[in-house]
Amino acid sequence: MIETIASAALAVNENLNIRKRRIQNGKNKTRLSLVTGTHGDELEGQYLTYMVGKYVDEHIDQLDGILDIYPALNPMGIDSITCGIPMFDLDMNRVFPGTKDGTMIEVICSSIIDNLSGSDVCIDVHSSNIFLREIPQIRMSVPTAPTLLPYAKMMDVDFVWVHESATVLESTLAQTLNTRGTKTLVVEMGVGMRITKDYCQQLFDGIMNLMKEIGMWHGEAAPVREPVVSEGHEFGFVNSGAAGIFVPVASFGDTVKKGDHIGDVVDPLTSKVVEKVLAVCDGMIFTMREYPVVYGGSLLARILMTSGGEEQ
Repeated sequence: MIETIASAALAVNENLNIRKRRIQNGKNKTRLSLVTGTHGDELEGQYLTYMVGKYVDEHIDQLDGILDIYPALNPMGIDSITCGIPMFDLDMNRVFPGTKDGTMIEVICSSIIDNLSGSDVCIDVHSSNIFLREIPQIRMSVPTAPTLLPYAKMMDVDFVWVHESATVLESTLAQTLNTRGTKTLVVEMGVGMRITKDYCQQLFDGIMNLMKEIGMWHGEAAPVREPVVSEGHEFGFVNSGAAGIFVPVASFGDTVKKGDHIGDVVDPLTSKVVEKVLAVCDGMIFTMREYPVVYGGSLLARILMTSGGEEQ
């Protein structure tokens, strides 16, 4: 069943419609909501929702519960390939919970929250931007970790990043839902404006496993990995010290030692290496620069520090 959960009039006799698809079977009322498309340039979730919906359709007899799929919370952003809401210059993920008597976008956000509230688990899928590639991960704040961590470990992600600061989470979909009692996991993976099929398959396996663990899926589910759980500031940040073109030497996901050569910043004009980029600590590269043009201070990599690793 496809339902319009929020609608607003636009110019030239058009409407902004936010839709969801409900797949329901059996008597169990356990509800999982899969949400994506809050940022219009993040497309990994688009393919993931297709994969999950298609598989459940083909094995509907194995579903005992409610699967709600929200593929595009920001359809105008997706249509225009922009992160925020075009014309309004707004990051939708900073407008929640919205209000019923505010601006058009605030009313839309309020309707989205009302519709998602009451889900047993909500999975909010994001990608990185066009500059950086992220390994599949779940992010959460320290206050929500005791509740969310058991669910995150079912999701087949490589690691769970527990943020100490909640300031960056204010007015987000996940923060709003979690404060209202709807358990919401934020997934980050891949790169902006692209689809990484391997990552989508990994998250697909995780979602099916989660559905099985909460009792709404009786079909097969692939075994999942045990994620590394990182709390606090257990990260090394590698920033460029020069302008030029970043050419990585290490591969995304590699485990490195402090001082290892992970890339170069080169100058196309002089044909010289202007900076030899070194790992700042021991650990795994979980973020890598995707867009090669860099300036002084540009983030090149983030390294998940291993026990005992020291940052420069």
